[in-house]
Amino acid sequence: MPEGNVIHHHARRLGRAFTRHPVRVDSPQGRFSDGAGQVDGHVVRKVEAHGKHLFIGFDNRLWVHVHLGLFGKWRIGRGDLPDPVGQVRMRIHTEGAFAELRGPTVCEVLTEDEKRPAVRRIGPDPIRKDADPQSAWDRVQRSSAPIGGLLMDQRVFAGVGNIYRAEVLFRHGMSPYRPGREVSATEFDAMWRDLVLLMTAGTRRGRIDTVRDEHLPEAMGRAPREDRHGGEVYVYRRDGRPCYLCGTEVRVADLQGRKLYWCPACQAT
Repeated sequence: MPEGNVIHHHARRLGRAFTRHPVRVDSPQGRFSDGAGQVDGHVVRKVEAHGKHLFIGFDNRLWVHVHLGLFGKWRIGRGDLPDPVGQVRMRIHTEGAFAELRGPTVCEVLTEDEKRPAVRRIGPDPIRKDADPQSAWDRVQRSSAPIGGLLMDQRVFAGVGNIYRAEVLFRHGMSPYRPGREVSATEFDAMWRDLVLLMTAGTRRGRIDTVRDEHLPEAMGRAPREDRHGGEVYVYRRDGRPCYLCGTEVRVADLQGRKLYWCPACQAT
């Protein structure tokens, strides 16, 4: 499932392509035909990302709400509109740009009154400048659940997925199994600031890099990462390999149905 930085990256591209323009909206697949008809021909006012949720606002005060889930994908391009290939749920286009959406978990039209509570259910998003981490801290300090699970709870930390979860915990030397209520305010604040830094950079780059300069391949004389996800990371999908910092074998386990990666030496507490 794409992490929040990817959704913000999509939102920026969609905003640049369509904001202030009347757009054509259709559903070649047919499953979104009614929704497409409600916004077809209207002007896009703004495109917003809140965690892993994307909202496209139109001049008739309706919003298209998209959550990609595990299998959803955007294809955004310039030039002539291509013929639809495969199951295209929604297509947005002007004379010079197009966007195709395939396989989302959610693709629906919301009114302004319906959008507000939908956004309120989403936790603070480290990428958004208006995010207030206080609500996340309130939940963390009251919880006996492991911090590794809380970081993946979208009601607590919006947009944080498996990669950022594993990497921010490693960067702060914190065991993913430590109960939330045992995380200090100082530790929480440091992790939040780091998520803001890492996820904002991921939005700009369109990929996730979490390794500090002194641990990059050229600094350590090691081979660069080869993985379809791209980006330099410390522990994510590095199970069975030595930790860059201490040489201990990186471990993988299941936590709340998702794979968890960590270094048992660097993250002992």
